[in-house]
Parts: sequence; C-alpha cells; structure tokens
Amino acid sequence: MRIVSLCPSNTELLGFMGLSSSIVGVDKYSDWPESIEGLPRLGSDMDIIIDAVEELKPDLILASLTVPGMEKNIEGLKERNLPYIVLNPNSLADIGRNMFTVGEATDKLVQAKAALDKYQQQLDRYAELSKRVEQKPNLYWEWWPKPVFTPGGGNWLTEISELAGARNVYADDPRASVKTDLEDVLSRVPDYILLAWVGVKAQHVKPNSVKQRPNWSQLQAVQQDRIRIMEEPLYCRPSPRLIVGLEKLAAFLHPDVFPAP
Repeated sequence: MRIVSLCPSNTELLGFMGLSSSIVGVDKYSDWPESIEGLPRLGSDMDIIIDAVEELKPDLILASLTVPGMEKNIEGLKERNLPYIVLNPNSLADIGRNMFTVGEATDKLVQAKAALDKYQQQLDRYAELSKRVEQKPNLYWEWWPKPVFTPGGGNWLTEISELAGARNVYADDPRASVKTDLEDVLSRVPDYILLAWVGVKAQHVKPNSVKQRPNWSQLQAVQQDRIRIMEEPLYCRPSPRLIVGLEKLAAFLHPDVFPAP
C-alpha cells in the first residue's frame, strides 16, 4: 500500500505502528522514523503541494486538522478526488483511537491492536507510578510567547503532566489551546516554566527572555532558574512519541519515583 502523510504526527503514528515501509511521501517537517529520509517532501504541513501528492499515486493519504489552516490541504484533496482520512487528536485516548482508524483504512488491524497495547501499557505504567508522588509541582507550558499560547485542560500535555506527577496550571481551562497573557500566567504561580515553542528548534528558544518579563522576577521558578527548554517534537505533536517526552519529563521532575528514560 502506498501511503502519504501530510504532517509529522501522522508520520510518527505510522512509524509506531510498523507501517513506515508503506510511506511514499511526507511533509517537509516530518523527521521520524529515520526510514523516511530520502522520501519526496510535499511542502509545509500547512501548505501541501497537492500536485506532488497526486503524482505519487497514493492508495491512502493521512491528512490532519491539528493546526488551524490545514483545511486548505483537505479541500485540495477533495478537488482531486484523492483517497484520504483526517486525524485530529487532542488527547492521549484520541491518539490510541487513531491507531485503529489507520488500521482499518490499511487493513492492518492486528498491527494496530499490537501498537495500541504497547502504547496503553506504558501509559498505565506511568499512571500507577504517578500515584506515589506526594508533592506535585505546577507546570506552565509555553507554546508561543507573543501572543501567549499554552495548552489547556483539553490537551494531551495536561495528561502528560499528570502522568509525570505534576499539574498543568491551565488544566482548569477546558480548551485544548489557550490564548492568554503574561499577567495571567504570573497569577498562577508555576513551579516550572517549560518552553516548547511550536515549530522552533531548541537552539532558537530564548529562556533568558523569560527573566526579563515584567514582574516575573518574583516567581520562584525564575529565581531558582526552573526554566526549561523542552524538545518540541516530543511535546507538541500528538503522536505516540509523547511517551518518550513523558519518560523524560517524569524522570526529570521525580527521579526518585520514575525510571531514567
């Protein structure tokens, strides 16, 4: 089967399910699994080159709506009458359900079930370990600094925080993505400031800029230098690789409870 993936999280889902050998084309930001190196790149996940997709004669295209603006890609696929499914996960359970969706579409339900079992076992393991944590720190996840965007209660990072023995300071907001401001963040008194700027490589994230924000110097997280640059691919993409991010976060926050990643 010839499969095209239009965003990194879809590509990673295919890789986790053992279907990477069927991938014949990906967006320009997909970087895992390594086996996709050398495959045709079909443009930005926000602006896919539909002509290039059609030339690959795919049996199935994995489209996405995880970022506003991706609707344009789907409209292009419809116009060409190309075979596609749309994945739009916000939660860890959604990611699991997507495995079955892809399994049905590729006639690989056995592989889908095996992948889901592996995925769920790891989540269950961390759910049990997190019960041992007595002091759960408050985490502020920053997706973007200007304007400020952060994951809310409806996002996978709230779940990842809880499984790692912590709490997202915006867990009380049911939205998946929250547009807020620096004063509101300050009022929530985070113990850790975690910078995972979407689409920005770690070397371009500027943690020192956080210390210069008005009144933020009063935060213990700033005073004690609890500002961390997080690996964007491991926290900002709704794919099974979030497990790797979970392992790293949990071991960092509570090395006495969680194993080294």
